[in-house]
Amino acid sequence: MKRKIVLRSLLGFPLGLALGYMITIIISLIFADGYYSPCVPELTTSMEREINAVLLQAFLCGILGSGFGAASVIWELENWGLVRQTGIYFTIVSVIMMPIAFVTHWMEHSLKGILSYFGIFFIIFVVIWVIQYVIAKRNVKKMNDVLYKKKDSRYE
Repeated sequence: MKRKIVLRSLLGFPLGLALGYMITIIISLIFADGYYSPCVPELTTSMEREINAVLLQAFLCGILGSGFGAASVIWELENWGLVRQTGIYFTIVSVIMMPIAFVTHWMEHSLKGILSYFGIFFIIFVVIWVIQYVIAKRNVKKMNDVLYKKKDSRYE
């Protein structure tokens, strides 16, 4: 289990970095009026130089990817129920995500900004969780249908 956590964490770092970079490209396409905006202006201002802000954000995106990757082993703990898995996973990724979002200025630095960001994070988490649950449930149904067909064909 520890080996899986380390491997997923190591794989998660470059994936987090790549995803963070892709998000900056998408945000730039939508909001930056033809320019590339590698990070929010508040982060650049707080870091005094754009390159410092970009380096910090890139590193923290990698850490975010590592955290999500490492936490993903929770879904493989068969002796844990779905509610426990979901609660522990959500807690871990929230503890990783929220400070990084704060430091990188992805959220407004106020109580309203923090609560809004957390609310959006929660909604996205729930939507993704529901989609994954429906897909998994459908896959289990398909497997059961195949098993029932095999069982019925044996008795014919």
